[in-house]
Amino acid sequence: MEGNKHASDKKEKLADQIMQNPQVLAALQERLDSVSQTPSSYIETLPKAVKRRINALKQLQEKCAHIEAKFYEEVHDLERKYAALYQPLFEKRKLIVSGTEEPSDAECEWHSGGEEDDKDKLSEDVKKKMTISEAPNTEDAKGIPDFWLTIFRNVDMINISLQEYDEPILKHLQDVKVKFSDPGQPMSFTLEFLFEPNEFFTNAVLTKTYKMKSEPDSADPFSFEGPEIVDCDGCTIDWKKGKNVTVKTIKKKQKHKGRGTVRTITKQVPNESFFNFFSPIKVTGDGDEMDEEMENSLAADFELGHFFRERIVPRAVLYFTGEAIEDEDSFEEGEEGEEEEMEGEEECEEEDDEPNADKKEAVQPAECKQQ
Repeated sequence: MEGNKHASDKKEKLADQIMQNPQVLAALQERLDSVSQTPSSYIETLPKAVKRRINALKQLQEKCAHIEAKFYEEVHDLERKYAALYQPLFEKRKLIVSGTEEPSDAECEWHSGGEEDDKDKLSEDVKKKMTISEAPNTEDAKGIPDFWLTIFRNVDMINISLQEYDEPILKHLQDVKVKFSDPGQPMSFTLEFLFEPNEFFTNAVLTKTYKMKSEPDSADPFSFEGPEIVDCDGCTIDWKKGKNVTVKTIKKKQKHKGRGTVRTITKQVPNESFFNFFSPIKVTGDGDEMDEEMENSLAADFELGHFFRERIVPRAVLYFTGEAIEDEDSFEEGEEGEEEEMEGEEECEEEDDEPNADKKEAVQPAECKQQ
């Protein structure tokens, strides 16, 4: 008993000594302040009259969100207008790529501002990705061989789904276009993939339509950040016999329960292919929840559709040469000075390395519900 009492007295004395340390007290106070002074706890302390006024501000904010939605609808109309202005240039690009039209000497002049021998070279990134067997034979080339296929190889977001057996098909791809929805119609855009006649399918055009919404969510209006893709429709590919790369045939053995005999059957199962892009997962809309894998797949599909529209189609030649890829890569990491400055925080950053770690969830006070 005396031993336990002695140990207890010793702990109390140690605690008293610690609590008398100004640095310890300051650290504890800082910790308590960070816990207690959250936005929600602060709002809870406000008088009822002030909370009412905050609700009024929220109503104003919701009205701002609806005005912002109208702004983006007009932006969509402006995009449609300028798409018509771009179209003759994109049509000229298609003619040159396919070899239908040969550009004049004046049209072929280009001064990059770099070294003289850089003019006719692909970027180093593209060279590294292409083996000798992959490089097109341009001795007597027509147009620009494998133009779109090379772009697809260069863009990681597409290349991840690109299979070796997809490439002979994509050699027949002549153009990719973006078409916006007509005035007065629901907001959407359609990607059109134009193919020359080939031995794989009979379609001249494969399409993918992305449906968009520019409207604040009634349940969470403050989350509105502009138009978002909400669904998409693909198309049916009319494959020629034995040419469908989106399925594969497997053999499966079945044993009869009663007789014990075994038979072999053939069965078609899905196969990985870029052309699955035209058979997207559908947003059900009937309340059925999608699993995490389906949600991730759908999000990746929406992101790729947006990337085609915003980047690949308008800047195709720069993705062919690799210049657009180099521009994007230059923003992926900080500069040397910044890296040295952040070096001391590296351990902390690794702990928070989650997909949405940089997005802080806004805390809404319980009493201040939107009316």
